Amino acid sequence: MSKEREFLWRRLHSLLGVIPVGLFLAFHLSLNFTAVGGEQAYNDATGMMDKVPPALLLIIEWVVIYIPLMFHAFYGVYIAFTATLNNKRFSTFRNWMFTLQRVTGVFLVVFIAWHIFQTRIQKALGAEVEFNMIADIVANPVMLGFYIAGILAATFHLANGLWAFLVSWGITQSPRSQQIMTYVTAIVFVILSIVGVAAILAFV
Repeated sequence: MSKEREFLWRRLHSLLGVIPVGLFLAFHLSLNFTAVGGEQAYNDATGMMDKVPPALLLIIEWVVIYIPLMFHAFYGVYIAFTATLNNKRFSTFRNWMFTLQRVTGVFLVVFIAWHIFQTRIQKALGAEVEFNMIADIVANPVMLGFYIAGILAATFHLANGLWAFLVSWGITQSPRSQQIMTYVTAIVFVILSIVGVAAILAFV
């Protein structure tokens, strides 16, 4: 792959990780958080999606979610297995974040594939995605732990990916601005993690 083409692919990979994949993750976690209000609150919130015409919903899911997600995931795996540490450019802390970004990315490919199988594919086969379905899944302590790990991996990957996006797109160029965004993205990670973990525990 030429350097010019790889540069463009990496920019697209970075962009799609924030828009629309990152925005969808925040929306998805917020929707799941309605489970804190109980079974009826969750079912009412998720039931709103059933009001969208099936054909339109299918187009939205593929164009806005699945295609960007698959590109980001598969190209991300390629990046993870061809990456080298940036010891000269970034600090030891940033190199740890760089490594964790690749590790969580590979783990998320497995987690998201399994999550889609347990929910979207089951729905396509006739199952109803509602409160009791998720409750049955996380009733297994192993699956509960797996989902919590998946949520934390996803929120870290988004927050740290947002920091990398701002740097790679030239938005935060100075050390000062990058340091500020380290704190901001850390707050994003904490908030989304609390929302996501509280949501999944609400099904227990």
